[in-house]
Amino acid sequence: MVEMLTRNWGWVVLRGVVAILFGLLALFRPGLTLAVLVLWFGAYALVDGAFLAVSAIANRKGETRWGTLLAGGLLGMAAGVITFLMPALTVFALLALVAAWAIVLGVAELVAAVRLRKEITGEWMFIVAGLLAVGFGVVVFAAPITGALAVALWVGVYALVSGVTLVALGFRLRSWGRMHHAV
Repeated sequence: MVEMLTRNWGWVVLRGVVAILFGLLALFRPGLTLAVLVLWFGAYALVDGAFLAVSAIANRKGETRWGTLLAGGLLGMAAGVITFLMPALTVFALLALVAAWAIVLGVAELVAAVRLRKEITGEWMFIVAGLLAVGFGVVVFAAPITGALAVALWVGVYALVSGVTLVALGFRLRSWGRMHHAV
């Protein structure tokens, strides 16, 4: 595997460069990035749903649960179509899910901190984590556009860091390959 990676170090660098460019786009144009991500999700849901539906129909003989697979495929296709017709609804639904998750998690952490206060020290950290989670959820519910842009920015940071790491790895693989081929 190392030989294959050293032979193809340029592809690793190219992946890194593409990730860096995507990261910079996400950081400097988060709205555009979010729109593209939503459309990619819609395309994925539509194609995945179609493949699942076709697979369910093609393999229905002898399969007792093919109807469930067909329903899943049709739901996936519907999600894709809805995403293309109403992309803002998709963003808001995802953000509502993230916000609700954060609030539920935060409340659970607050309850755990109260229950553990007599058994551990430092429960205040649990309280802070819980309050931050609840606060994040409330902010995302109250200002969903800001929440959506924050998600796009975090994706950009991840892509940028990942890209820099891949570029460094690619050049390290090139050096390793040259060193070991010389020996």
